[in-house]
Amino acid sequence: MENRNTDQQVEIWLLDDDDIVRSTTAQWLRLSDYVVKEFHHAQELINTFSIGLPCIIVSDIRMAPIDGLTLMADCLTKEPEIPFILITGHGDVDTAVNALRDGAFDFLEKPFDPNRLLKTVEKAIQLRKVQRQRANQSQYLGDLHGLEETIIGQNEQIIRVRQQIRTFASMDTHVIVYGKTGCGKELVAKALHDCSPRSSHPFVAINCAAIPADLFESELFGHEAGAFTSANKQRIGKLEHASGGTLFLDEIESMPLAMQIKLLRVLQENQLERIGSNNTIHIDLRVVAAAKNDLQTLADFRQDLFFRLNVSQIHLPDLRHRGSDIPLLFEHFCRIAVKERGKDFKQLSPIDHETLTLYGWPGNVRELRNVALRYALEPNTSVAKILAGYQAQDDIDTITPLPLSVKVQEFERSLIEASIRQQKGNIQLVLEQLQLPRRTLNQKMQKYGLNRADYLD
Repeated sequence: MENRNTDQQVEIWLLDDDDIVRSTTAQWLRLSDYVVKEFHHAQELINTFSIGLPCIIVSDIRMAPIDGLTLMADCLTKEPEIPFILITGHGDVDTAVNALRDGAFDFLEKPFDPNRLLKTVEKAIQLRKVQRQRANQSQYLGDLHGLEETIIGQNEQIIRVRQQIRTFASMDTHVIVYGKTGCGKELVAKALHDCSPRSSHPFVAINCAAIPADLFESELFGHEAGAFTSANKQRIGKLEHASGGTLFLDEIESMPLAMQIKLLRVLQENQLERIGSNNTIHIDLRVVAAAKNDLQTLADFRQDLFFRLNVSQIHLPDLRHRGSDIPLLFEHFCRIAVKERGKDFKQLSPIDHETLTLYGWPGNVRELRNVALRYALEPNTSVAKILAGYQAQDDIDTITPLPLSVKVQEFERSLIEASIRQQKGNIQLVLEQLQLPRRTLNQKMQKYGLNRADYLD
C-alpha cells in the first residue's frame, strides 16, 4: 500500500495558571486561525505530552507546584527539539535568558505585545513542521521496499507513476515516458523492465541524441564482417541484443528520420537484418521510448512510429512541482553519499529546508542529487551557498534565480558563520562583534544550522 504524507496542523499548547491571562491569550491566537489547547496545571500537560506530537508549548514560568522551567526540562528530556516558549515577568528575564541556553526557543516578557507573540509562535510552528517532516522522511526512507525504493516520493503524481509502472509492466506493451531532462525517465524505464516478465533478459539503453547519424544503423542493427570499410568483425546490434528484454530509447525525438522508418518496420515485423547480411533474424522486444515533448506534435517525428509506440504513456512531473518530495529526495541522496564514504549524516537546517522548496530546480532530480552530494560531503556549507556557486558558473539566461528572501538569509548566515570562525567559537566575542542579543544569536544559529562546536580551536 502506498504511503501518503499526512500534514497535521501544529497545535499551540498554552499553559498558564492565571485563567484570565490564559483565556485572553488563547482567544487572540484562535482569532489568528491557530489551534490552541489550554492547560491550567503543568502536571496536566505532562500527562498529555508524548514524543512526536504536532505541537509547540507556550508556558508561564511562575506556577506552583511545577514551574515553567521544570516543565521545560521535563519536556525537552523527552523531546529535545520541541519549541518551548516561556512567558516571563520582569524579574524572570535573567532566568529566561539562561533558559535559552538550556533549549528554550524564545521568551516573551509580560506584558507582551500580541503581535510579537504571533510572530514568535509562527516561527516556532514553522520549525516544528520542519522537524516533523524530517522525522516522517527518515521513517519513510527507512521503510522503503520494492518499487518505492526505486521510484521514491510521496507526491500524488509520483504515486500515480508507480501505479502505472505496476500496471504497464505486466501488459508487455510499448510505453512512451515523457519528462524534462533529469526527471528520471531511464529510472522509470528500468523499473518497467524489472517489474515485467522480461526482467531476466537484457535491459538495453540507447541515447538517440548521443549517436552520430552515420553510425546509427550499425548501432541498432549490427553488421557482418566486411559490410563496410571499418567493419573488421561481426557486431550484434542493440535491437538484437535486447531481444527477449527491453529496449530503452532515450531522447527518441533525436532519431534520424531514415532510422525511424527502419525501426518502425522492425517493430511491425519483429525481425531485422544486420548490415551486410541477407539473413532475417527474429527478435522479440519491448520498447520504452523517452521524450521531453509530445512526439505527436513534432514535425520531424513520424506519426506512424508514434502510433506504434503510443500504447501507454507515463508523464513525469518536474521536481519543482513535487513539493515535500524535494527535501525527502535530498535526504535520500545525502544518506547514500555519507554511507558510501563513511561520514555522518547532518540534518537540514530550517533555512536549508526553505531554500530547497523555494528553488526552481531547472535540472530536476539530477541537479538535486549533485547538490545533495556537495552538501553531504562539504563541512559548514549550506544549500543556498552551493546553489549560488552553481549559478555563478552557468549562463545567466538559463539559471533559476534564488528568491530574494533566500539570498538575504544566506548573506546573514555567512556573516554569522564568518564571525564564529574568526572568534574560534567564542560566543561572547561573536555577540560583541555582531552587536546581537544572545537569544537572537542563538535563534539564528539554530535557524542556519550553525554549531559552535564545529569552530572551536
